[in-house]
Amino acid sequence: MPRRTLDDVDRRLLELLRADGRRPNNQLAAAVGLSPSTCLARVRALVADGVITRFTVDLDPEAVGDPLQALVSVRLRPGARHQLTTFADGLRQLPEVAQFFYLAGAEDFVVHVRARDTAHLRDFVTDRISTQPMVAATNTSLIFEHGRGR
Repeated sequence: MPRRTLDDVDRRLLELLRADGRRPNNQLAAAVGLSPSTCLARVRALVADGVITRFTVDLDPEAVGDPLQALVSVRLRPGARHQLTTFADGLRQLPEVAQFFYLAGAEDFVVHVRARDTAHLRDFVTDRISTQPMVAATNTSLIFEHGRGR
């Protein structure tokens, strides 16, 4: 199904919601110059059309007991390419995984991991990732600071 073309109002709504997904509809409407009912209809259409795929909340990793974050690059064995979906489905089940990316290039996946401490991170990489038969190699990089773009 072809996606609808976004106009300037849609783009402004998306920018405002990206900055604060809990912004009340009446504030959104005022910011983009629409009536509240029209604004709500536009946001609902963005959801229905799959432009907005979900609303989420960002947590402070330290406040929830996972102050250590890392990016784990994973390269699968050449003969295991048919197991990409299986590997990705397994990542979705692991509570330490904040998000992951399936890539083109030298690495197959980059996994954003949250951990209590270095021992927890080491055990996660060693026991949950590296021991899988489809995994050829991993490389772990600690995250000092995490930011978001627009």
